[in-house]
Amino acid sequence: MHAGNQDTSESSAHHRFTASIEGLGTELARVRDDVLLEGDLLLEALIEGILVSGSLRGTLALRCARCLTEFDQPLALEVHEMFVPDPEPDTDDYPLDPEGAIDLDQMIRDVIGVELPFSPLCRSDCQGLCPVCGGDRNLGECPGHVEVDPRWAALSALTENQPTPTEKRT
Repeated sequence: MHAGNQDTSESSAHHRFTASIEGLGTELARVRDDVLLEGDLLLEALIEGILVSGSLRGTLALRCARCLTEFDQPLALEVHEMFVPDPEPDTDDYPLDPEGAIDLDQMIRDVIGVELPFSPLCRSDCQGLCPVCGGDRNLGECPGHVEVDPRWAALSALTENQPTPTEKRT
């Protein structure tokens, strides 16, 4: 996605776009390929280069890190990035080609990439999957399991056939 040559007689220009960004994401969070990303950007000519600022909107496809349920979440970000003719290696500036055109793809990927959640949750109180049976605890699929600390397992084996205090011994 390119923004055309910046007219030196104008100090700023608006650039609106809709585009898909393919392959941007992780195993648990990605930008949906089937929903277009929308941008409303202001490109301002400065002495140093072109300042790109504005907003990006789209939809993230997320998978809960605890229960693996898939859900969508809206994405809305503000952008403030600089494009310069010769960016220094240690700066966050993007390259401006000799004709004055800018390539927005890498900037958009960088801005969205750092905002992808590392461990998304479908809800804050998600109980996750049962480590014993794999049932979704949020849906009541796990019947509940008595978990015994392995250090005490030998002692619990001694009491398996013992009557409870309310039962009579025969």
